[in-house]
Amino acid sequence: MIIVMVLLSTEVIHGRRFRELSNKNCIRLVSQLGTRGMILDREGNVIADSYISYDVMLLPQPDDNVDEVLSGVAKVLGVRQQELRERFRKEFIAPSLPVTIAGNIPVKKAVALEEKKMDLPGVIIQPHPLRRYPYGKLACHLLGYLGEIDRWRLTKLEDYGYKTRDIVGFGGVEERYDYYLRQEEGGFSTQVDHRGRFVRTLGYRPPQNGKDIQLTLDLRVQKLAEEALGRQVGSVVVMEPASGEIIAMANNPDFNPAAFVDRKSDAELKWLFNDPKSPLINRATSSTYPPGSVFKVVVASAALETGRININTTTDCTGSFYVGRQRFACWNTHGTQNVVGAIMHSCNVFFYRTGLLVGPQAIYEYALRFGLSKPTGVDLPYEASGFVPSPLWKRVYRFSAWFNGDTANFAIGQGDLLVSPLQIARVMAVFANNGFLVTPYVLKGVGGKDISLYQRKFSKVSVKEGTINIVRQGMRKVASEGGTASNLSGLGVEVAGKTGTSQVGRGLPHGWFAGFFPYKNPRFVICVFLEHGGAGYYASTTAKRIIEGMIKEGII
Repeated sequence: MIIVMVLLSTEVIHGRRFRELSNKNCIRLVSQLGTRGMILDREGNVIADSYISYDVMLLPQPDDNVDEVLSGVAKVLGVRQQELRERFRKEFIAPSLPVTIAGNIPVKKAVALEEKKMDLPGVIIQPHPLRRYPYGKLACHLLGYLGEIDRWRLTKLEDYGYKTRDIVGFGGVEERYDYYLRQEEGGFSTQVDHRGRFVRTLGYRPPQNGKDIQLTLDLRVQKLAEEALGRQVGSVVVMEPASGEIIAMANNPDFNPAAFVDRKSDAELKWLFNDPKSPLINRATSSTYPPGSVFKVVVASAALETGRININTTTDCTGSFYVGRQRFACWNTHGTQNVVGAIMHSCNVFFYRTGLLVGPQAIYEYALRFGLSKPTGVDLPYEASGFVPSPLWKRVYRFSAWFNGDTANFAIGQGDLLVSPLQIARVMAVFANNGFLVTPYVLKGVGGKDISLYQRKFSKVSVKEGTINIVRQGMRKVASEGGTASNLSGLGVEVAGKTGTSQVGRGLPHGWFAGFFPYKNPRFVICVFLEHGGAGYYASTTAKRIIEGMIKEGII
């Protein structure tokens, strides 16, 4: 009687539920990836795309069948059967899940296996898109690279459809715009028996490819910037001052993003992560340094705006300046200097005195007006904020008063002041576009649609036009005969800018050059930073090579 009641309950009362569970239990899904979206430059040149590789997968079978199938696959691939057997054992997860026994096989062998599928039950030729970077290392920091999702990202993105072992972007636009580039998974459903063995294919849903994105980057300028930078550690930024479009962003040392795709050498990846020169860091956006004399354009603006000086105010440079008993040196003896001449010759004595007249609080406030001490808002991950010190900060965090010597250092871009190359390029854009603080960006289009108008963001800097014009005059003279970047005077285009040499604890000083061109109708802002590269003159030499190349290419 008990047996009859149990059968009645199983077949009649709970029969429908058990049938549903049985159906679910006999169906397995085999995923198939679409192709990640392409990355194009502003002219439509492909910087990153994908190619189709082929993996050989095997649905688990009884041991006798497995050996027979592996033997047939080994003959076609030209490998030992034992190798495939070992791979099968290593990758096996469950009886109902296919096992990858060979990866990235040539297309001819994939076709040969496909033709023999009737004799090789359970064998699946799985297309597998892999990322390709046609230009190798070019623009690698701006692009980023791909890798298997880590736990930190998974916890944040799991609700958006990301799962374990997904391939996602790390750094650059690969990470920032992963949601555009990311493909949607498809695949086919298979029926298995009660022991989890493959029976037949039930259905197929095609995967969806990711969207293509177009960048503001100009590959011609990017190549020129990277070639000019050469093996010198540092960074170059070229930007449109009116819009904020990034035309080029070069960094050295660099890396090959394809190394993360091929993974043929774990030693190479280990070297990239452990190299003390940090080749994976985008120095243009994620590293900060003392700006040295390029900061003098901010100090000059603060002094003119507050009325502490005007264009007729002069200082006599005798080669040094005393703050109390402390001697502060100038790099040369410049004689009588007004603000235009002081910018032209980068006269420290003029700016020591001017900084003391303006005061540290006003310098701090004007530095903030020019966008320092906060991210620029560029659409790239891991941007550094930089830092602008103030008397209050020193009192609270250093437990010390602010001294006049601190102001003298502050006025020439030394001390605790820290900026990124992109922040300095943004400061220079204010003088190029007559007073607007732009937000740099790299995304120009998505899926064939131009969205650059929606990307443009800017705000008016509270600095008079007259102030900007006076500082511009000094910057123009920097790149003329007698200026600190006189090597730029012979070009076929008029350049305005400012050199900087920032002292550091050990090694050579950092070298800076930042400016814009053509002077009368600025179309480009450039910032060159050379880490331990010596005087700013060397940075201006790098800028010269880039500008000469742009002229030769007909870009300007």
